[in-house]
Amino acid sequence: MTVTVTLLPGDGIGPEVASATVRVVEAAGADIEWESHLAGTEAMAVHGEPLPQEVLDSIRRNKVALKGPVTTPVGKGFRSINVGLRKELELYANVRPCKSLPAFPGRFEDVDLVVVRENTEGLYSGLEHEVVPGVMESLKIITRKASIRIAEFAFQYAKKHNRKRITAVHKANIMKLSDGLFLDCFREVAEDHPEIEADDRIIDNLCMQMVIRPEEYDMLLLENLYGDIVSDLCAGLVGGLGVAPGANIGTELAVFEAVHGSAPDIAGKGLANPVALMRSAITMLRWLDMPEIADRMGKAIRTVFVDQRIRTKDLGGDASTSEFTEAVVRQLDKEPAGE
Repeated sequence: MTVTVTLLPGDGIGPEVASATVRVVEAAGADIEWESHLAGTEAMAVHGEPLPQEVLDSIRRNKVALKGPVTTPVGKGFRSINVGLRKELELYANVRPCKSLPAFPGRFEDVDLVVVRENTEGLYSGLEHEVVPGVMESLKIITRKASIRIAEFAFQYAKKHNRKRITAVHKANIMKLSDGLFLDCFREVAEDHPEIEADDRIIDNLCMQMVIRPEEYDMLLLENLYGDIVSDLCAGLVGGLGVAPGANIGTELAVFEAVHGSAPDIAGKGLANPVALMRSAITMLRWLDMPEIADRMGKAIRTVFVDQRIRTKDLGGDASTSEFTEAVVRQLDKEPAGE
């Protein structure tokens, strides 16, 4: 059965890693029809807006999207496309698996954790204004509804993926009302899931422990800003953003994305590492109930990366984007579907 997926190639290196990922997904045997749309700076140039209505309509219609990196202007320009998609489509849960890669040198060898981040509120609500000249105010919004929803998502994810422990991360010792509500909601939901261990850490302490003994943690649950920072920290423990998959999930819709930047300085040079978007596509295939194809694609990438030691320059190799991609395709050709 053919599945239609919205494809947002992005900008910078986005089109390169998106093309590479589409090639590998199709070589793995997924019967997908891609509906491609522009977003970000490319959409601004063509449509006069960074997130055209046709993009939102396409994702709502298809229920799933694969998104390459999109440039976000710093301090000016249009609002983050990532934030816009999450808000407009109510993609309330950001999921970032972080697992050590075998045969890849790093400070840690046995990291295997999942970061779950509330995606719709907190300081990322974007409610800012100028009080008086030289004084700006940003509002941090925490609601019971969103806090209960993300906590329930985390516990359901833990049950489905055989995770044993969830640690809520907060600053409730200082922000007693906002972070206090987030923590209270977590504890309330935890009472309904006694089979899963539940505890909590203050955000600064958690960051320290992450760079000392990350292997002690299983799942982390964080509000929006904390989750954004800690998920990148965790990616750094296992090889960097170039290998980190990401997903934004709502009640019915999901957008799977590379979480690294658009790297315009290397765009078009064939240097981009496509692994992050490929691993995000694997997560997408599981969400689409294609586990065998996801497993096959994941095995081929691991074989090329670990056994054949074919890696892009950012990971210590000398392979180009296309060379890495073709190596994965060749590996898939060696492994007929069903094996």
